[in-house]
Amino acid sequence: MNIAWIAGLPLIAVAALLARVVARRGRTGMYILAGIGAVLMAGAAVLLVAALTAQPASAAAGAVAVAGARAAMAAAPGSSAALLGAAIAVAGSTIGAGIAVAYTGAAALATMSERPELFGRAMVIVGLAEGIAIYGLIIGIILIGKA
Repeated sequence: MNIAWIAGLPLIAVAALLARVVARRGRTGMYILAGIGAVLMAGAAVLLVAALTAQPASAAAGAVAVAGARAAMAAAPGSSAALLGAAIAVAGSTIGAGIAVAYTGAAALATMSERPELFGRAMVIVGLAEGIAIYGLIIGIILIGKA
């Protein structure tokens, strides 16, 4: 059982607390968080390129690794494209849903502050905006099933 991800939980908690503290600075804090996100994205891209272009440590291990990789590719052609498509579908729909909920939620709160009886209608509209993420998740599950 692989439980190595548990080691990252304290890091996630510290990052969440740091983001909350920085976000209290207003617009400057958001720029700082966006910059940190951009640096992390660039670092992840560098690691991805390094992992994809890495050479095996020894010739014998390299032959075994290449044979294993060829067998995996022959068994599931195009599976990496399906997994990449699933990741893009889920990420894109989640970002889109976040933007949609931000705008509709703000408008719903403004409307409810003036006319509280419109709570039900406002929440339906916010729920429809959140549905975008569900659609992306469904597409991702379908694509993973085809991988």
